[in-house]
Amino acid sequence: MAAAPRIERVVTSGTFELDGGSWAVDNNVWLVGDDQEVLVIDPAHDVEAIAGAVGARRLTAIVCTHAHNDHIGAGPALADRTGAPILLHPDDTALWKQTHPDRAPDGPLADGQRIEVAGVALTVLHTPGHAPGAVCLYAPELGTVFTGDTLFAGGPGATGRSFSDFPTIVRSIRDRLLALPAPTVVRTGHGEDTTIGAEAPQLDEWIRRGH
Repeated sequence: MAAAPRIERVVTSGTFELDGGSWAVDNNVWLVGDDQEVLVIDPAHDVEAIAGAVGARRLTAIVCTHAHNDHIGAGPALADRTGAPILLHPDDTALWKQTHPDRAPDGPLADGQRIEVAGVALTVLHTPGHAPGAVCLYAPELGTVFTGDTLFAGGPGATGRSFSDFPTIVRSIRDRLLALPAPTVVRTGHGEDTTIGAEAPQLDEWIRRGH
């Protein structure tokens, strides 16, 4: 009997660098798959840790929720090791080039695109704001959405640096994420999980505070 699809988390550590600043961060790297094949969401920092979690499984794709360096740093090394394509929304090309000027992604992500692995479909939701090409990946069969840095437990991702915009991220969360079923588990780029239902009542407060 084939193993059921599952979600795995690897936490890696490094730095986030933008606009001349550098901050120590822990990143959630998500794996979705079964015993035979898997995809990686946000190849952050440590290629050895990520490759170890993939193991002998076939890596079908390396999906980047956005192109800040702490979410893509290990992407090219992981792709070279496994042959898996790196997928990124083209609106984040300028950010990507800041980290990997000599290595382009292998394919684009587009709103509404379906990515399948281990019999599970993940739908790409374009959710700009934290970055122009930020996306979330909705997997209804698993009752979850992978939000990168668009939505965290307690509020939206940061919008105080280059390429970001607060009204845009609020619009993305309101129109694309809060429309999902309330029990949907939100698996974030940093920190702990939350749910759509837990975050929805806070929208007006985020707007008032200019989070």
